[in-house]
Amino acid sequence: MSLAASVIAPRRIDVHQHVIPPVWAQALGKHGGDPSGWHMPDWSPAQAVEFMDRLHIQTGILSLTAPGVAGWHGQERRDMAARVNDYSAELVSTQPARFGNFITLPLPDIDGTLHEIDRGFDSLAADGVVLLTNYDGEYPGDARFDPIWVALNARKAVVFVHPTKPFGLDVIAGIPAPTLDYPFDTTRLAAQLVFNGVTRRYRDVKIILSHAGGFLPYAAQRFAELATAFRSDITDPATILEEFRRFYFDTALSSSQYALPSLTAFAKPGHILFGSDFPYAPARIGQSFANQLDENTTLSVQTKTAINRDNALSLFPRLTHAK
Repeated sequence: MSLAASVIAPRRIDVHQHVIPPVWAQALGKHGGDPSGWHMPDWSPAQAVEFMDRLHIQTGILSLTAPGVAGWHGQERRDMAARVNDYSAELVSTQPARFGNFITLPLPDIDGTLHEIDRGFDSLAADGVVLLTNYDGEYPGDARFDPIWVALNARKAVVFVHPTKPFGLDVIAGIPAPTLDYPFDTTRLAAQLVFNGVTRRYRDVKIILSHAGGFLPYAAQRFAELATAFRSDITDPATILEEFRRFYFDTALSSSQYALPSLTAFAKPGHILFGSDFPYAPARIGQSFANQLDENTTLSVQTKTAINRDNALSLFPRLTHAK
């Protein structure tokens, strides 16, 4: 435990924490496995609570990581998404102060996804949904995904965007996709959502980008200025920058002395949230990045408190009085 963590005792809300339901883990190998080159870690609810206690995390909002249910097809994809969501919902019901749930959607199956959104919010008390950055090469900013955004906007939903392997891009030998390629695909989807007007049309959706938005804070000005060169309907870079700044950003693997200055300079006040990426980021790495956030000398105590907890409470008010 860092000295700063012991003094601050932040009661963090971790918006980037993963669940590994046994039914999914046992079947994944027979349904394409994980093409990212990363290994599946050990996980249990007890291990998650032990990790959270060590990092002063009050609540972890759980999501299924990539590749999600991409290896299943047709009704089997819908069924596996439902099993994952039922497992997480049951866990949240037994420990509502410790866990939350971003439900998994059987995309790119639109009808199945609309059904699961209704079931998740009406029956499972979902805290939001998790979207992968692409589904077999289809990115959620494409027009055919509009019915999903309409439904999420009507729910005023929180959408947690998690990267997956960029479609058609082979990993570099010896460098698994989560190391290098995931931030790229997050950046790719974020730009598409803005350029295609999704963020402008669906104002009531709150979108969290994993890992500080990939490369977005660092390169947003470049994207905004270049947009005026290839889009006749975009003439003012400032409007594109403001759309980029509407996203929320988590700190998973991104709270170093190099990443935080760019993120805090770019993000709107209240739009940076704590994330750990446990258990796919090993506990020691999650601890390291949490320590770097706690020990940062350029951020005020108030800013750290906001990142660790208060900013998330605006998205998840049910946690305000959680013990």
